Amino acid sequence: MTQTPAQPWKRELAALVQLAVPVVLSELGWMAQSVVDTIMVGRLGPAAIGAVALGNAVFYTPSLFGIGLLLGLDTVVAQAYGRKDFDDCHRWLAQGIYLALAISPLLMILVAGASFGFARFGITAEVATPAAAYLRVLDWSLLPLLIYGAARRYLQGVGQVRVITVTYIAANLVNWAGNWALIYGHLGFPAMGVRGSALSTVVARILMAVSLMGFAWRYERQRGHPLFQHWARPQLDLIRQLCRLGLPAAAQIILEVGAWNAATLSAGWLNPIALATHQIAINYASVTYMIPLGISAATAVAVGHAVGAGDKPRARRAGWLALGLGTAFMVFAGLVFLVAPRPLIELFTHDPRVLAVGPSLLWIAAAFQIFDGVQTICTGALRGLGETRAPMVANLVGYWVMGLPLGLILCFVLKWGIYGMWIGLTLALIVISTILLRRWYLDSERLCADLGTTTVSS
Repeated sequence: MTQTPAQPWKRELAALVQLAVPVVLSELGWMAQSVVDTIMVGRLGPAAIGAVALGNAVFYTPSLFGIGLLLGLDTVVAQAYGRKDFDDCHRWLAQGIYLALAISPLLMILVAGASFGFARFGITAEVATPAAAYLRVLDWSLLPLLIYGAARRYLQGVGQVRVITVTYIAANLVNWAGNWALIYGHLGFPAMGVRGSALSTVVARILMAVSLMGFAWRYERQRGHPLFQHWARPQLDLIRQLCRLGLPAAAQIILEVGAWNAATLSAGWLNPIALATHQIAINYASVTYMIPLGISAATAVAVGHAVGAGDKPRARRAGWLALGLGTAFMVFAGLVFLVAPRPLIELFTHDPRVLAVGPSLLWIAAAFQIFDGVQTICTGALRGLGETRAPMVANLVGYWVMGLPLGLILCFVLKWGIYGMWIGLTLALIVISTILLRRWYLDSERLCADLGTTTVSS
């Protein structure tokens, strides 16, 4: 029987979905850890909730920088796996662990120093004191979190993704039980309050690191190459290559997160209603963002596999299939925001002042859903090719040169309030997605042209 032309892309789409679903669930699991901590300290009162939220916010940026620095493993491991150089995959994992060990002390010192600065920034002592205690304990989770990050990138690169989801589910269950025991003093443990919540997260993240490294050891043993028996020594040239790929990726994450944090700060300067509405809307936008973020990680692996295998047309198809998949989801999410904004806000509050502002903000969020999905997936597709600088430049221009300045002008000069800030952020996402979509089109077409492959002309 002759093969129909549709069959290859259907198989590749099915493989992409199979790779993406566990990664998406893992991204949601990452979000769930701080949510679990916040919920479990709720009975201690508003100050404890504020302390956990503040501690996680401060921990978030340095930890994301460290995780971003390891994103280069997506490229090098996936491409090595695509060309069936399994020993090279192993070597890259080792270099990722060395990089995690090298940067963790610096990031931990930064986090510890930040814990002494809450009172200096006007945070009330009622919140600042427990927040500092929470953060100093949580700081010890940074090294296992980065080791987990390196092992996760390795396992994604070699196509072993289900264990990542299982690990996150187990870690969240451990974190929940640990919170119950350590915050309130059950099972013979002392009641440690917010410090107990942080300690529970530390234990959960150690479990994550040990689990994934253990699975990597098992995977290597099954192919006759025991992980620690053939553990590679530090190779500075490879570590430098990881940094060349990872530093722009880490900078891109910081630029993006920093822009949204700046928007949150701006909302705080307006009034409590604007801040509450902004927070509700950004929570929904963050949840929908996790789906294209997971697809983006899967896309980096799929593109990297194809490039490593020398099948460059397949690499291009993987990127476009991922864009189609992510765009379809974000269209659906945008329609939900358009059709049912009020019921979504009522899940958080029935305050009439918030309900008066909130629907329009979710309508703006609906307007940028597609652009947010496109820029995120293009970032992953480009990373699969080994291109990490373009997303950094696009985020710098989109957010910090255009979107945020416009948002501040609309918000405070023209008095459009929180709507003005979100219109500025929407412009930023339109600019970023346009830049990255064009870059992916040109780079992927050039990739195929290098093989003399006929591509669709612009």
